[in-house]
Parts: sequence; structure tokens; C-alpha cells
Amino acid sequence: IIEIRSWQIEQAITMFNSLNSTGLPLSDADIISAQLYSKADNKTEFNERWESINKLASELSIKKVVNIDAVLQQFMYITRAINKEYINNGSTDVTTPGLRKYYMTINKALLEDPFGLCNSFNKITLIWDTIKDYPIIKLLLKFNENAKLYLISYLYRLDLNNLTEAKTLEIAECLIKLFALLELVDSGYSSKNFKTFLFTENIKLVDNVYSIDEIKKDFSNHINKTWQKDDIRGLIQEYEKNILVYLNEYIYAKGRDKDFNFSDNVNIEHIMPASGHNINIIRQDANIQTIDEFNSIVNHLGNKILVEENINKTIGNEWFKTKKQKSIREKSGYKDSKYHIAQSLIDYPSDLWTKDDIEKANSKNINRIVSFIFD
Repeated sequence: IIEIRSWQIEQAITMFNSLNSTGLPLSDADIISAQLYSKADNKTEFNERWESINKLASELSIKKVVNIDAVLQQFMYITRAINKEYINNGSTDVTTPGLRKYYMTINKALLEDPFGLCNSFNKITLIWDTIKDYPIIKLLLKFNENAKLYLISYLYRLDLNNLTEAKTLEIAECLIKLFALLELVDSGYSSKNFKTFLFTENIKLVDNVYSIDEIKKDFSNHINKTWQKDDIRGLIQEYEKNILVYLNEYIYAKGRDKDFNFSDNVNIEHIMPASGHNINIIRQDANIQTIDEFNSIVNHLGNKILVEENINKTIGNEWFKTKKQKSIREKSGYKDSKYHIAQSLIDYPSDLWTKDDIEKANSKNINRIVSFIFD
């Protein structure tokens, strides 16, 4: 332990930063909080406020919602949108500065009000703490991390006392539609169809002059002008990843006015098993002749549903007939599952789940998701 004392705050912070530069790197939040501390009139009160924010952010980080650096980043996005800092001559510049550069150079005036800045950071953490267990937020967080930036931009305009699940759902659905497309298409988040659009729309997201109906219309117009339904149908037809399985369950439940939620330990169930000791016989019963034919359909969206984890581990490799007849209480079937598509399969007219059944389910799922995205 090396103790170095200084009676000048600025000098102490400079020495601290210098010494630390050769050890474990400080986070952006560490550096920025040190600057705020140096400018705070009541340093004890500042420490208490900062520790409270950091504690809640740490708890949210454990749940993979947001950490303290992300809180600072989100406020930077909000501030830049409010000030229209990235709009130049009517065009959108999506270049984003680093946190240290932004707070300590570009907009260093923010550091002159340590407690005001703490209030802003605290509001962001409290918003996330309020919404983190909303089903629609849990669904949105399955998609690209960048969706959080625009969600918080809109919610930050609301008073915490007026923040409801219904208000959160409307903006979250807009973002889910766009990020579902990102999940499917070849272009990445940084392309104009995503990042440029979202940066431009962020000007409206942070400003309560613009209603949610106007924002929803912007998203709808952008989606319908940029992509064709048939193209997206084709991409979902070949989709073999898992995020859209969650979306499909949400849309299915919503269309039947049923509750939607999923646990942290939810699992993806292959209705026709993807592997296991019975797989060859199951494949023959389903009239699938070759391994290639099997591999071409087994991971399609039409063969995947959500189920409780303890069910999946037990029944994943069983026959469809067995899954229909048994209960989750026996840890061996779909009966009594809280997931609605799994429940619907209990009354499926056939005891076999074949290639044709997968293709029919896939077609229904495609129509359901395309309608949600475009309509």
C-alpha cells in the first residue's frame, strides 16, 4: 500500500489518475465521478448520492439490465438528442464520442453541476429498476443491446410517477419491430436503416412535444418503406436462431388476450427432437428420409416453442404423443405449462409431429411475425 497525500483536490485527482494508469484501468464512471467529486461543494453528500446510484446500477448489472457506465452513456445520448448535437445541415452524423471525451471535453459544462447530473443518473437507474420485470422489457432485452439507448430516451421524458407498463409497451413494441428486422437482415446496426434512422428519431423520442402516436407512425412508415413483406417472409422461413421464438410466443399470447411472461430459466423446446436416443425412430415416424432433410427443418421456427426448463430437460427427446399427454407436474409434458403455444399443442389433432406439421407451424409463425412487424 502506497499512501500519497495532497491538500489540493485537483492535484490529488491528477496523481490518482496517474498512479492508476499503470494498474487496473479505471472505468469511465470512475474518472467522471472523480471530476464531479472535485467540483461538489458538499463532498460527503456527493459521496452518499453517488454510492446510492452506483449500488442500484450494480444490482441492475447483475441482472444484465444496465451498469453505471451504461447509465452515463444513456444520459449522453439523451443530452445529445435534446441539444440536437449530431444534426448538421439537416443530415444526421452517427459518430459517437467516448464518454470521457464527451463529459470532460465536448460538454464539460455538465460537470459544473454535480448534483444535477447525479439527479439525472439517478432517474435513469430508477426507470430501469421500475421496468426491468415488465414482460415486454424482458422481451426487448433479448434483442440488440442498442435498443436500450432509445427506450430510455423516450422513458426519460416521463415523470417516474407516471411511468406505467402500458406506456412502456408502446415504445418497446416499436423498437422490437425494428430490432426483429435487424435479427433477420444482412445489414448491421450501424447501417442507415437502423442507426441513422434511430439517431434521427431520437430527437423526437426525448421531446414530449412529439406524441407516441407520431413516433409509432414514424417507425411504421420507415419499416414499410425500407423492407418488403415477401423478403422478410423468406428470411423467417430459413431462420434457425432463438430470439424470434420469444417474439412468436408474445404475439401469439397478445392475439388471444392472454398474459405473456417468461422466466429467466425458460428454455427452447424442439417439438421434434433435434437429438437423443430416440431420434432415428422419431425421424422415421415423421416420414423424413435423410439426415439432410431432417437438418433442413429441425431448427426452424415452426419446430420451436418456449417451455419451463425442468420440463425441457426431461421430455426434450420424447415422442410428440408423450409430450401431449403428460403434465409439467410430472416434468414430462406440455400440460399445465404457462406458455400458451405449448398449451395449444395438447389438443393438436395428430399424435405425430411430422415435416408437414413443422412447415404448417412455420407458415403460421411467419404470418404472425410479419403482420406484427409491418401492420
